[in-house]
Amino acid sequence: MIFSTYIFTLVFLPAVLLCYTVLLRQQQTTAAKWMLVLASFGFYAYGSGEHLPLLVISVFFNYGVGRAVASVRAQRGKKAARAVLVLGVIANVALLGYYKYTDFVIANINIFRDTPLPLQHILLPLGISFYTFQLIAYLVDSYRGETQRYSLLNYLLFIAFFPQLLVGPIVHHTDVVSQFDEMKPATQNSAQISVGIFLFAIGCSKKLVFADPLTEWAQRAFNNTASLSMLDAWGASLSYTLSYYFDLSGYADMAIGLALLFGIQLPINFNSPYKARNFADYWNRWHMTLSRFLGDYVFRGVFRTGAGSANFYWAVFVTFLVSGMWHGSGWTFVVWGIVNGLFVIASHMMKRNGLALPSPLAWALTFLGVIGTRILFVSKTFEDASNVFLKGLDFGSLSLTGNQFIGTRQPFYLLVALGIVLLLPNSNEFRKRFRPNLAYALVTSVLLVVSALNMSTVTGFLYFQF
Repeated sequence: MIFSTYIFTLVFLPAVLLCYTVLLRQQQTTAAKWMLVLASFGFYAYGSGEHLPLLVISVFFNYGVGRAVASVRAQRGKKAARAVLVLGVIANVALLGYYKYTDFVIANINIFRDTPLPLQHILLPLGISFYTFQLIAYLVDSYRGETQRYSLLNYLLFIAFFPQLLVGPIVHHTDVVSQFDEMKPATQNSAQISVGIFLFAIGCSKKLVFADPLTEWAQRAFNNTASLSMLDAWGASLSYTLSYYFDLSGYADMAIGLALLFGIQLPINFNSPYKARNFADYWNRWHMTLSRFLGDYVFRGVFRTGAGSANFYWAVFVTFLVSGMWHGSGWTFVVWGIVNGLFVIASHMMKRNGLALPSPLAWALTFLGVIGTRILFVSKTFEDASNVFLKGLDFGSLSLTGNQFIGTRQPFYLLVALGIVLLLPNSNEFRKRFRPNLAYALVTSVLLVVSALNMSTVTGFLYFQF
């Protein structure tokens, strides 16, 4: 089920919110939590019913492993518990690998060994990349002794809570379980509901008004990379750069806003990433919960305090290599991760050596780097990426006419979208300024009406495919 649809906004959400509110007001907190768990599984089943058993089995399997890890550590020590932990993590990674990388492995075997093995075309379960990371974090922290007090109900709600289930934010258990523990009628209040609706309206309009049309224009060009003109290449690349931000940050805004309707605070996921002046800062602002997970469970697993700069840079490199592999099953994603890692390493090297570029130049180079890495990210092959890069530098094809893949309204959308991401406050800043007054009510209403007028065409979120 997609947030930005009539079925969700007019049927599912009102029904679930009403049931939850009634139960909470009657102080039936446990019943309210169970209702949310069941509604979340129903939400998942609506969009990916054939994979619901996989989600349920995975969730209960990891709960059992987490309890086993904690129990074994208490009774038999760290070494035995570590063995159980490793088996649990391997099981999660193997499951994700099967669904995400089977065809990638087969295709490479066919190339390097000249074999005709058929591709399996395995359908990727919705949200598996996101909830797998949350489950791995839960297992690791079970080993660290940080999850013993969690009840099964709070654990289920932590994993399955529908606002963040499919595309994040990637929630850490410490973000929400304490909130579930303290859930009571006062948890859900009018102030949070008001700002929740406001954030949902912002996210919905980001998705429907900007992300969807920009993605459509960009995809048309990237499907025909050999035929692009210089303006086509730049228009498509910039469109994808902006559409990914509006799509994913729009989802995060909607998820955070929806959680607030139920009195739950989710972590922010974006903080004006396109205002960054180096790649280290960019990754501190973009998909922040993913960066946090990779920092806590990959970087810190490689980095050793006092081991020197070489170890630090190696840890950064490995972290971004894992990030690239997590994002997709293709060599373009691997190279994308490596390039981002090298850019981040260069940022740290400059900082450690006291080097700095003038602010406007630093921003321009960073934004160009973001566009370049996005070209690599969205290209199906290296040939497509090469075509776009080369066409973007082909001044011989520069013309205001004869550009086949630039939509009539696309330049206007690009200008407005750039103005929004570079000049306006982001949704987190708007949230801090929010007041439940007539002006904000009017803005919220306009955004919701505009969004509703664009809901007739249902388009999945870009990260559903990763």
